[in-house]
Amino acid sequence: METQKCRALLRAIDTGSFSAAAEELGFTPSGISHMITSIENEVGFSILKRSRNGVTLTANGEELLPLLRALVKIDINIEQQSSEILGLARGHITIGAYSSIAAQWLPQILRDFQRDYPGISIQMMEGTHDELDGWMSDGYLDFCMYSYRSDIDFEWIPLSEDPMYAVVSPEHPFAFRSHIAPKECEGQPFIMPGRSMDADVSDIIKKFSLSLDIKYRTIENYSAISMIECGLGISIMNELITKGRISNVMLVPFDPPQHIDLGIAVPSLKQASPAAKKMVEYIRKHFE
Repeated sequence: METQKCRALLRAIDTGSFSAAAEELGFTPSGISHMITSIENEVGFSILKRSRNGVTLTANGEELLPLLRALVKIDINIEQQSSEILGLARGHITIGAYSSIAAQWLPQILRDFQRDYPGISIQMMEGTHDELDGWMSDGYLDFCMYSYRSDIDFEWIPLSEDPMYAVVSPEHPFAFRSHIAPKECEGQPFIMPGRSMDADVSDIIKKFSLSLDIKYRTIENYSAISMIECGLGISIMNELITKGRISNVMLVPFDPPQHIDLGIAVPSLKQASPAAKKMVEYIRKHFE
């Protein structure tokens, strides 16, 4: 099976469109369609369902998808390793990250990395812990940067501890306390960030068996902070996500102190592409 055809198929799947895949890869939509039909003839079943709204995977295509991604990844690794042998630094990296890491850590690191390795292109995907885990399991990501959990199925490279705080308005009774107990969050109007999928907040809730009065649920921490400023409630956040976003809220430490461990998760550093290995090492040196 030709990997160029597989790459075309994967772009059609990821974009949901022959036209979008064709534009990205420099082919015509009919050319993309022809390559995918060739793969379907080779495997003996339909991989995509075609409609006026685009393309989606068939049930058989869903089963084949992880193997197609693995095949293309091996081909990319061969290309990058060949470039390494020839003394060239070429390749592509897809990084997943918390929005806080994407906003606070990665811009400077990416700027310096691109200066040293201009031939390596980088794509970034932001999401919650569960979303990032799913994307990496599905083969979308080379590695991701988020908080450690004991049940992750990937290699873990620790980078930094990040404290967790109660976030309140200056008018709130907690505002000028030196610390509060996690249990004191009970009975307070609570704003749950991250579409209720914030794993780090959920861990504190479970750890202390908190029964919270959740009044609002937000997608972005930024909107949660704005709501806290208006006195609509309190929340729990890690320090990194509040940097550059705080204008009129207070961070109150917990007693006992709480923190999350931020780092890099990678399916297998040994099997990662040369470009991904370079980037991981670059990030590690940055924190050292």
